[in-house]
Amino acid sequence: MRIPLLAANWKMNMTRREARVMVEDLLARVGDLRDREAAICPPFHLLSEVGSLLAARPSIRLGGQDLYWKDSGAFTGEVSAPMLRDVGCHFVIVGHSERRALFGETDSSCAQKVTAAQNHGLVPILCVGETLEEREAGRTQERVVSQFRGALQGLALDSGERLVVAYEPIWAIGTGKTDSPEEANRTMSLLRATLAELFGERIAAQVRLLYGGSVKPENIDAFMACREIDGALVGGASLKAESFARIIQFQ
Repeated sequence: MRIPLLAANWKMNMTRREARVMVEDLLARVGDLRDREAAICPPFHLLSEVGSLLAARPSIRLGGQDLYWKDSGAFTGEVSAPMLRDVGCHFVIVGHSERRALFGETDSSCAQKVTAAQNHGLVPILCVGETLEEREAGRTQERVVSQFRGALQGLALDSGERLVVAYEPIWAIGTGKTDSPEEANRTMSLLRATLAELFGERIAAQVRLLYGGSVKPENIDAFMACREIDGALVGGASLKAESFARIIQFQ
């Protein structure tokens, strides 16, 4: 049984005051979670602030938005896995399309980050997804599987609970457009089959697959009704307590 995971990616948003108001409101709305988990991945400057608010709610985890693969050193502006662990993170996002497109991340660098995260007890949320041009050219499966294999190169995975995968069609992120639940489920079935090839059926059955790309209260129920979709990685709709609470409380 894979426990659903609803993860918030706040991206470059929120001041300390805004974060505190939002999280306090969210906690009041959702109560204790028993059959699902949630996560909040705020900007680095808010990790301690948000982490302190989540400390009494073990079913709502803290996560980082990125990491560097070295533990320490002369890497100005970077944050390491030990630093994220020290501040209380459980998850860390790796390979988000904005990191790939705007900051030059590659499948190779994502593989190093996934390994670094796991070496320090963090659970990577590995993101993969295709552009609109790739989708229209019929290359969705080719592109997504290529990213997936590249980012998991050399990884030894002894438990599916140590990895989360987020399929985010790039053309749907922040645009208001979404993949259909049926198409998303089909792509995620392919990812699970690839996991089985790489790590075996047992591990593949344990890994949680999230959908991302303009997830909102109005469509979360349809996505969560799909067999292969175990949760969501949520952007804009996670910035408001009311909308993210409804996503967490999917039917």
